[in-house]
Amino acid sequence: MRNIIPGDVVQIDPEHDSVFGGHFLVVTEVASWGVQGYVPVLENRRDLAVSCPLAYYRAAFSQIKRIGHAEWMASSKTDMGESEE
Repeated sequence: MRNIIPGDVVQIDPEHDSVFGGHFLVVTEVASWGVQGYVPVLENRRDLAVSCPLAYYRAAFSQIKRIGHAEWMASSKTDMGESEE
């Protein structure tokens, strides 16, 4: 499992976490114990194009499974909900 790199997409084990279990996490950092990254979370709003905050999350290698690699990652501007224009 340690061949995970930043930008990889992993899935969180549902048995580990009842809230985020089954969600996909985009890895931003890899550590000796596991990974840190973000889970895109759509808010319950009418304007979903503007609203997609990121929930930051840490997980041990035993609590995730690698799915693949993200083609695009959220930038710091979109992390803050700001327009990139």
